[in-house]
Amino acid sequence: MSTRLKGVLLRWLLGPLLALLVLDTALGWWSAARLANQAYDRGLHEIAREVALHVHAGTDGPRLDLSPAAERALQVDQDDRLFLRVWDAGGRALGGDAALGPPPRWPPRDGRPLFHSDRIAGEDVRVAVSWLPYDAQDASRQVLVTVAETTHKRQRLAWEIVASLLLAQLVLIGMAVAAVYWGVGRGLRPLGALGRALARRSHQDLSPLDAAHAPEEVRPLVEEVNALMLRLGAALDAQNRFVADAAHQLKTPVAGLKAQIDLALGESDPARVRHSLAQLHLSAERLSRIVQQLLALARNEPGAAGAVRLQALDLEAFALEISMEWAPQALARDIDLGFEGQGAPLTIDADPDRLRDLLNNLVDNAVRYSREGGRVTVKVGRAGEARTLSISDDGPTIPAEERSRVFERFHRLLGGRAEGSGLGLAIVSEIAALHGARITLGEDHDGTGNTFTVHFPPPEAVPH
Repeated sequence: MSTRLKGVLLRWLLGPLLALLVLDTALGWWSAARLANQAYDRGLHEIAREVALHVHAGTDGPRLDLSPAAERALQVDQDDRLFLRVWDAGGRALGGDAALGPPPRWPPRDGRPLFHSDRIAGEDVRVAVSWLPYDAQDASRQVLVTVAETTHKRQRLAWEIVASLLLAQLVLIGMAVAAVYWGVGRGLRPLGALGRALARRSHQDLSPLDAAHAPEEVRPLVEEVNALMLRLGAALDAQNRFVADAAHQLKTPVAGLKAQIDLALGESDPARVRHSLAQLHLSAERLSRIVQQLLALARNEPGAAGAVRLQALDLEAFALEISMEWAPQALARDIDLGFEGQGAPLTIDADPDRLRDLLNNLVDNAVRYSREGGRVTVKVGRAGEARTLSISDDGPTIPAEERSRVFERFHRLLGGRAEGSGLGLAIVSEIAALHGARITLGEDHDGTGNTFTVHFPPPEAVPH
């Protein structure tokens, strides 16, 4: 990962440098060509002055007396070809190369030349145009001298200037590349150290990374990794706790099942075999209940808040429906299962499946521990802004010093008559916490039994 990051950083840092190099080369070429023109334009103007010396006054005006020898003397340059032409004040050509046409713009008559670029016979040329005197006695008598020269030596000089500049720039770019490469590598060293620290860790080591020496820009990433470590630690703790809980709870029922099976296999009396099968059925039911409670406990771990799907729900109608489902079990133990409501909808925000688990565990706990012939009452109401769900039973009154512990996993009261896993109230407590509710335990109003009350916040106050 760090290698790819280094490549990205190098591309972003060196890409602009290369773009600047290209731009600087183009600007360097323009500047070098301008300097080369300035250097050779002076010589071209001097040739124009030399040509003007071969113009003499005649009876019908100026004439160009340029002998072949003089013309050859002007053509001494082996790199470039020279073109010249002379016009009088009236625009009449006095001689020279016919390929050289009249200038596009005539210069002022103060002797200053005008320079421009053109093409002659398919070649690029540099042209100098100037008014020059031809009569030593009268400076006002002037001719227009046009001299053009191909640009071979100018281009060679410009390339030499650009090459010298480019060489220095390439050296600087190379030094910059080395400095950037070294700087990027050094800047990414803390990331490499973090990667090596993580690689050396055991899969069980979820302790936070040290963010003190991390660069400022990387510190948020390290902090997020540490937060992820904490979440993973909580998830693994929950998983390990679930596995330990499952092993603890399933060991006894499985051993009982095995013992009943061994006993049934050793019996030949059909009545004893039937009795063993009946005991097997009871053990299987208890094992099934424990498995369901373990799954409910895992589903409602504190870290499961993100999976809760709250929706508007009528607590009174919902509690009445669940209470009616428990009527057969209550009748089987001759328990009077009653319901008290307000006669009007009582809305809360809840996850229906989890709220069903909460109610089932509370009613099951009440029916299981109440004395035969006793009563269990499910009641919904209000306590200020809160919505309340209460389940009262006729079971043994839980001592005050034990009330804070009954919601712990596997906690069972000494001397209890009914068998239980010790998970039901732990499930209730965790489901209540997921709904932003709180649960209290107190004595029943008649002094016999217990009352569990869940206080739900009003709908608008439940965090989504």
